Amino acid sequence: MGKNGALKLVAGNSNPALAQAIGDYLKIPLTKALVRRFADMEIFVEIQENVRGADVFVIQSTSFPANDHLMELLIITDALRRASARRITAVVPYFGYARQDRKPGARTPISAKLVANLITHAGADRVMTIDLHAGQIQGFFDIPTDNLYASPVMVRDIKEKFDLEKIMVVSPDVGGVLRARGLAKRINAPLAIIDKRRERAGESEVMNVIGEVAGYTCILVDDIVDSGGTLVNAADALLAQGATDVYAYISHGVLSGGAVARITASRLKELVITDSIQPTKAVQEAKNIRALPISSLIGEAIGRTASEESVSSLFD
Repeated sequence: MGKNGALKLVAGNSNPALAQAIGDYLKIPLTKALVRRFADMEIFVEIQENVRGADVFVIQSTSFPANDHLMELLIITDALRRASARRITAVVPYFGYARQDRKPGARTPISAKLVANLITHAGADRVMTIDLHAGQIQGFFDIPTDNLYASPVMVRDIKEKFDLEKIMVVSPDVGGVLRARGLAKRINAPLAIIDKRRERAGESEVMNVIGEVAGYTCILVDDIVDSGGTLVNAADALLAQGATDVYAYISHGVLSGGAVARITASRLKELVITDSIQPTKAVQEAKNIRALPISSLIGEAIGRTASEESVSSLFD
């Protein structure tokens, strides 16, 4: 096979710790690459190893600062394509812009489709991501897309930490029912749903709990926690209905603005996120926020993709 079969991992600056952990799992050192800024913040990339004919995986979440990290991903991909890499897979654990997946009003963009086009045109041959905000975004790409699920990692953690007899899985809104139901099925737990309503613009949301949660330990399940407002309000609503404790398991901890302070001060027992987005110092120090490592999940998927094995069987 020679150089041709080489598996290479290239990391951008969005989450070096995760990239390193994936490399450790696969027992492969990260490819030497320079990703730096000029004085005016233009991005410059130089791949410092031969990648001709190699199967290259670029590990880069498009988390804050989203545009910088997206641009890094595009420029790294272009550099690899021009260096004659055989196949380039964009491994984007957290796919930013995914919440803009349709037109919510007149004259608005569908930015998730634009980002999909950019990644494809930069030269990616396939994309790997975790818990896409909307499954149909896979169809925005004209290249193969693997949407991995963090649920096996979460299920393992839930089984270790809780008495499953007393668990109720809760979707914090009607849109996330499918995701919550999938996790509830894996641990054989009942499901409740929170219906958020705003009676009039400018008034705070009314949270209606659908399901009998009294006496249960509730686990809120969602893909993204950003401001944390919905989670905090949902926890209050569940406790008001007689839930004993409320935990949250969320794939991507965006946690912007005052989110960490809001969650620390809330009645949420614990927020569990993955390290798809590199946890900030505030997140690491928060007493009720914990990050689950997902390097083994991504590493296993990369290994299977490189050896042309099934990735979906990871989730059977």
